[in-house]
Amino acid sequence: MHKPYKIPESVLVVIHSAELDVLLIERADKPGFWQSVTGSKDTDDEALRQTAIREVFEETGIRIADETSPQFQASNFVLAGNLCDWKLSNVYEIYPVWRHRYAPGITRNTEHVFGLRVPREIAIILAPLEHVRHMWLPYREAADKCFSPSNAEAILQLPKYSTPD
Repeated sequence: MHKPYKIPESVLVVIHSAELDVLLIERADKPGFWQSVTGSKDTDDEALRQTAIREVFEETGIRIADETSPQFQASNFVLAGNLCDWKLSNVYEIYPVWRHRYAPGITRNTEHVFGLRVPREIAIILAPLEHVRHMWLPYREAADKCFSPSNAEAILQLPKYSTPD
């Protein structure tokens, strides 16, 4: 059976600490390719914020929850208020190696940028089929390590969009 095509609209979530250290994850299918959390909408009507919440959990194990959540005390939970839509979008050419995941003729993706502030010591649980390692780096070093130009540019914008404690 044919797997459904990916929707060419996605989120990029820059996960960072209050000190502006950035979490990067290494792709399992492309060793040496470091990035922030990214992922496409599951359905056309999925809200971008919901896509960001889902992708962060799927790729890092971090749960974004309201204060009222009974599990909020767990080591991998953060308040929903820590997820910020930066209101930035990038349109880019989909890398040829990944175009087969999209419907024929789809060559461009629209990526919406979010930031998520977390404690530096938060538990990270990677999805082993997607990512194999993670690291924290100061934001300028993290931008230099990213393979994606739009991801690097988003990370460089972090001081402008991060919120003080």
